[in-house]
Amino acid sequence: MTTTDYEAVPAVAADVREPHLGTVVMKFGGTSVGDPERLKAVAQRLVAAREAGNRVVGVLSAMGATTDELLDLAHRISPAPKPRALDMLISVGERISCALAEMAIEDLGREAISLTGSQAGIVTDTVHGKAKIVDVRARRIHEALVAERVVHGAGLQGVSTEYDITTRGRGGSDTPAVALAAARGAEHCEIYTDVSGVYTADPRLVPHARKLAGVSFEEMLEMASAGARVLATRSLEVARSHNVSLHVRSSFSDDEGTWVREEEEPLLEKALISAVVHQREETVYRVDGVTPARLCAALAERGVSVDTIIQTGPEIVFSAPVEDRGEAARALDSLAIVWSARDDLGKVSLVGAGMKSHPGVAAKAFATLEAAAIDAPVVSTSPIKIAFHVATTDVERAVQALHEAFELA
Repeated sequence: MTTTDYEAVPAVAADVREPHLGTVVMKFGGTSVGDPERLKAVAQRLVAAREAGNRVVGVLSAMGATTDELLDLAHRISPAPKPRALDMLISVGERISCALAEMAIEDLGREAISLTGSQAGIVTDTVHGKAKIVDVRARRIHEALVAERVVHGAGLQGVSTEYDITTRGRGGSDTPAVALAAARGAEHCEIYTDVSGVYTADPRLVPHARKLAGVSFEEMLEMASAGARVLATRSLEVARSHNVSLHVRSSFSDDEGTWVREEEEPLLEKALISAVVHQREETVYRVDGVTPARLCAALAERGVSVDTIIQTGPEIVFSAPVEDRGEAARALDSLAIVWSARDDLGKVSLVGAGMKSHPGVAAKAFATLEAAAIDAPVVSTSPIKIAFHVATTDVERAVQALHEAFELA
């Protein structure tokens, strides 16, 4: 069972919007702004969009490995950094990239303004490191757009309801970009990254993987929850709720990417399998002596993101991200129950809307893994996904075998 929290986007006051100029929201990941030359290229894209007659909002991540370097610095100071202090530190990375982008845009002859998360009006809850957006108060952005400035801001950070700086964790900058697109009434949001779209498998594992021209919100949500890191799950929920199409494309070319949106017309025959998605590591827990309600409440209180959860008797099996291992252990210990965990498993998932109406997908998948001598101790399904937990050392082989078996190249 995968759960996703919906983040509400408030209405935008009518007096700050003008229908004759559309808004383009463009989000750039860390590799897209990895060095000064790439930052200048991003500035050129933002200016080009403005000169095409659009109002432009850019959402920028920290440059390259800046966030990792800041995290490393924190752990060299303290073995267990205080979450609030970590958010204060990590937020610096985006302020650097935004300030430099403002300089680059001004040098290209356009007025620009860079904003922190709080200045941009991104209000979150009080959970440090995993904050959720609770409100978007974007009046300052709208006023800057009316003044014909190119606006760009930090994506990962916001300000909590207690006036602290917060961050949203990996991939968190997608969500405010989509939220701002929804608030501005934009038809789509452009997500720029280091890949040219969404593929049938990770091209680093499967060199002949095929780029998908389009994928539905439903499929992309399953792919994101199964390990595809192209888009954050929460950003997809906001996009689907407000019907904001997403265009995933490369920062380094002008090629068409992959469109993520609602299907315009239900197809009579959908692709059987759209993609094989993987996670190299995911901790699997087995617990006994507790009800699902108590278990999930304890995990939620600790901020643990539960993915798969299976119960066929007294024992409950569930999985959670590796980075939640410490909090999960503390939650389980607080329940005074018997539990164990496996840290040697990854997850490989088949995702495709077509499997709803095509029997035999599971049989073919199991046969493929059996032929490759790959054991899957935990299997879970949804109407359009089959997920196999396999040994981490077998993840790559499983992806390649399933991709070939379902002829996705």
